[in-house]
Amino acid sequence: MKSKQTVVMASYGMGKFLAEFLTGAYGAIVFYFYENEVGLAAGFAAVATILYSLWNAVNDPIMGFFTNKNAPFSKRFGRRTPWIVIGLLFCAVVFVLIFAVPESWDGRLQPLGVFIWMLLTICLFDAFYSMWEVNYQSLYPDKFRTLEERHRTAAISTVIGVFGVASGFIVPPLFFTYGDRSSYLRCAVILGAITIVGTLLMLPGIKENRKMIERFQKKREMEQALGAAENGFFTMMKKALRHRDFMAFVLLLFFYQSGCICMTGSVNYVVDNILGMSSSATTPIFAGMLVGTLVSIVIWTRLAKRLKNNQKMLMITCVWMAAAAFPMTFVRTQLGYIVFMTLWGIGFGGFWTFMSPAMADVMDAIVVEDGRRDDGVVMGVRAFFMRLCYASQAIVFWATHRFTGFAEDPGSPLAQVGISLHMATIPALFFLFGVLVFAKMNTLTPEKTSQNRERLLALDI
Repeated sequence: MKSKQTVVMASYGMGKFLAEFLTGAYGAIVFYFYENEVGLAAGFAAVATILYSLWNAVNDPIMGFFTNKNAPFSKRFGRRTPWIVIGLLFCAVVFVLIFAVPESWDGRLQPLGVFIWMLLTICLFDAFYSMWEVNYQSLYPDKFRTLEERHRTAAISTVIGVFGVASGFIVPPLFFTYGDRSSYLRCAVILGAITIVGTLLMLPGIKENRKMIERFQKKREMEQALGAAENGFFTMMKKALRHRDFMAFVLLLFFYQSGCICMTGSVNYVVDNILGMSSSATTPIFAGMLVGTLVSIVIWTRLAKRLKNNQKMLMITCVWMAAAAFPMTFVRTQLGYIVFMTLWGIGFGGFWTFMSPAMADVMDAIVVEDGRRDDGVVMGVRAFFMRLCYASQAIVFWATHRFTGFAEDPGSPLAQVGISLHMATIPALFFLFGVLVFAKMNTLTPEKTSQNRERLLALDI
């Protein structure tokens, strides 16, 4: 029985793999591709990304609200599983379209056309990404209800997810070459195929059992009896934003993700413009991060058993990431980047280990306070803050490149200083600021989270 449960948890963990695989690949190569290969000015790419983030503000919560109430074949498959599968399959297709900008288009000669292509495809990609990821995250606190299940699932998912992170960074450079624009499209096709295979492997883990399906059907019947007004989108949105601990968590996620995306998106710039090496040279750097992350899981899990405080563990790991990131401001060798990315990976793995259990603690508090489970909108707001980081990355890259003359001479000493800033210094500041905000706002203690779990058992929500 336990081995069967482990298989289910591992299958669920494939969602972590796909989320980080797609996020990592997107963050690492999309901005670089449009700026360096297609020739679109950094300002245009930044505006497209900012507009994409504004689209996020609408798309994520509404997608969460809509899918929370409706699902095709929900009586047979549940309310989450169909959306996860549909969203992922379309994600794979649209990811390819991002890199399918016509070969004859040059960002320097046809900036408007390239800009529109980038904006439309990344917004479409985000719509389907939200569809599956919001429902995937909502499934976790509902499917895994005990503290032991959550920690075990999180640990297994973290190990699997780490390979998603590594794959998102390591796999793409194996299939594209700096200066060969068409190679990025071939790479995207391969990444899309990997996504489809991963979706099939995830099916056992996201399958909703009969009790979960019956709970949803009961909820729908109660909502119909009470009337739709009580469950309106804006009412639910306001409720989500009023929860102090939830806002503390999503703000921390925003600063954490902003730092991570800036760092990982900078590696291609580092390898190309500071080290002067080929794209394959990114592999050892990201491999160092992978090693650090895998080693960290055992360390942080043991420490967690002693502290029994998921919220505090998030702060500890974030401070670690800041301390490991900042020294890379001054690194100028591949070995140096490998060493510090390995150290940074230790903190990254820790944050990953506690992110889902900490979010589940927050969700428990919301459900207990509201007396109902409206995960969709809450997870939609969470998804918005997490992907708002792409706007952060775009603004940081645009500003540093603008003021360091990157467009005029990408390899100049000043341009290299700018790359080091968005590789190390700025991410470190993101991590530290996130910890300060979280420490000020978060009120969840181990005692509170334990009481919430007991009340949930009594309420059977």
